[in-house]
Amino acid sequence: MSENRAAPLYCPYCGEEDLRPNEQSHGAWECHACARVFTVKFTGLLARGVTRS
Repeated sequence: MSENRAAPLYCPYCGEEDLRPNEQSHGAWECHACARVFTVKFTGLLARGVTRS
Protein backbone atom coordinates (compact mmCIF):
# COMPACT_ATOMS: atom_id res chain seq x y z
CA MET A 1 0.00 0.00 0.00
CA SER A 2 1.32 3.45 -0.87
CA GLU A 3 2.47 5.79 1.87
CA ASN A 4 1.45 8.85 -0.18
CA ARG A 5 -1.52 10.57 1.39
CA ALA A 6 -3.87 13.05 -0.17
CA ALA A 7 -4.09 16.37 1.61
CA PRO A 8 -7.52 17.72 2.58
CA LEU A 9 -8.54 20.73 0.50
CA TYR A 10 -10.50 22.54 3.21
CA CYS A 11 -11.24 22.44 6.92
CA PRO A 12 -14.29 20.26 7.72
CA TYR A 13 -15.26 22.70 10.51
CA CYS A 14 -15.00 26.16 8.97
CA GLY A 15 -14.42 25.50 5.25
CA GLU A 16 -11.21 27.56 5.02
CA GLU A 17 -8.25 26.36 2.96
CA ASP A 18 -5.38 27.52 5.22
CA LEU A 19 -4.28 24.02 6.28
CA ARG A 20 -0.86 22.78 7.31
CA PRO A 21 0.39 19.40 8.55
CA ASN A 22 0.47 19.14 12.34
CA GLU A 23 4.02 18.38 13.47
CA GLN A 24 3.04 16.71 16.75
CA SER A 25 0.60 14.14 15.39
CA HIS A 26 1.16 11.97 12.31
CA GLY A 27 -1.63 12.44 9.78
CA ALA A 28 -3.17 15.43 11.56
CA TRP A 29 -3.85 18.81 9.96
CA GLU A 30 -4.00 22.29 11.49
CA CYS A 31 -6.50 24.90 10.33
CA HIS A 32 -4.99 28.33 10.85
CA ALA A 33 -8.37 30.02 10.37
CA CYS A 34 -10.30 28.34 13.24
CA ALA A 35 -7.31 26.91 15.22
CA ARG A 36 -8.55 23.30 15.10
CA VAL A 37 -6.44 20.19 14.59
CA PHE A 38 -8.11 17.23 12.87
CA THR A 39 -7.37 13.94 11.14
CA VAL A 40 -8.98 12.33 8.14
CA LYS A 41 -9.11 8.54 8.13
CA PHE A 42 -10.09 6.20 5.29
CA THR A 43 -11.84 3.21 6.84
CA GLY A 44 -12.76 1.20 3.75
CA LEU A 45 -15.21 0.76 0.91
CA LEU A 46 -18.87 -0.09 1.23
CA ALA A 47 -19.75 -3.61 0.16
CA ARG A 48 -23.08 -3.00 -1.52
CA GLY A 49 -24.80 -5.88 -3.15
CA VAL A 50 -26.69 -5.07 -6.29
CA THR A 51 -30.06 -6.80 -6.48
CA ARG A 52 -32.15 -6.67 -9.62
CA SER A 53 -35.72 -7.77 -9.87
